[in-house]
Amino acid sequence: MATALITGASSGLGAEYARQLAARGADVVLVARDWEALEALAATLRRAHGVGVEVIVADLLDGAQLDRVVTRVSDRAHPVDVLVNNAGIGLPLDFERNDIEVEVRHLRLHDEVPMRLIHAALGPMLERGRGRILNVASIAAFMPRSTYGAAKGWLVSFSRWADVVYAPRGVSVTAVCAGFVHTNFHARLGLPPGEEGIPGWLWLDAPTVVSASLRDLARGRSVSIPSLQYKVLARLIPLLPDRLTASIGRRGR
Repeated sequence: MATALITGASSGLGAEYARQLAARGADVVLVARDWEALEALAATLRRAHGVGVEVIVADLLDGAQLDRVVTRVSDRAHPVDVLVNNAGIGLPLDFERNDIEVEVRHLRLHDEVPMRLIHAALGPMLERGRGRILNVASIAAFMPRSTYGAAKGWLVSFSRWADVVYAPRGVSVTAVCAGFVHTNFHARLGLPPGEEGIPGWLWLDAPTVVSASLRDLARGRSVSIPSLQYKVLARLIPLLPDRLTASIGRRGR
């Protein structure tokens, strides 16, 4: 691989994807809103791995700023070989209490933004006959879990379809469906460590999730569920009544 572009790269899974891809020799393009965090990560990657690092500070929900990222993804002179759609936010699960404009932004970030970036990436990748696209979804895609599960369900469905259509032409598409991962995602929702109401056996660590999903990406799998416990849950949940799985899905955020 030559160049990987990662959205939501300033922390959590995005930063871990950047670290592991750089360790494999890939140049990386880091995209997020936090300039200081991106520059700190960029300096670390250059020093540790000697790879090229670009930083794009962008709010992906701002049309003009998203256009800059779309332009970079579709740049044929400096091609992106691996696209990692990782940027995301969480909301309380009580849809009726959430501001509808916040819900719309949530939907756009999880579905519209990846769709636009995938569309931008496909043209150059198909011309070259190679490329990999990784979409960070969630195990919530398999259960009724407010608008978060619905948004991730769309991402998984689209990824599976896109992989069928484009993998024969050299471009594989993988949706990553992890569960609860120790990152700052839950802290941003106001949940201190240990207060998410989730048993310890359901928690994963970011390095394990990223390394497992990158293996699945390399193997061309359309869906990556990077742990045994969540593989079992993904098969079990569709067999259970919606009332039960929705109740289970209310735990944590």
